Amino acid sequence: MALSEKLLDMIVCPQCKGKLEYLEKEEKLICQACRLSYRVSDDIPVLLVEEAEKI
Repeated sequence: MALSEKLLDMIVCPQCKGKLEYLEKEEKLICQACRLSYRVSDDIPVLLVEEAEKI
């Protein structure tokens, strides 16, 4: 199940408050400004900067 458009419109990068891009196949949210990738686990975004991966 994919993340809803309503949820995607509301959430932002916790570090810079920028827009997040959802990569459904990879189950990740990407912040292009910070160059960080946040995982999506069981359709729940894990928006913790300390758990984000550099891209």
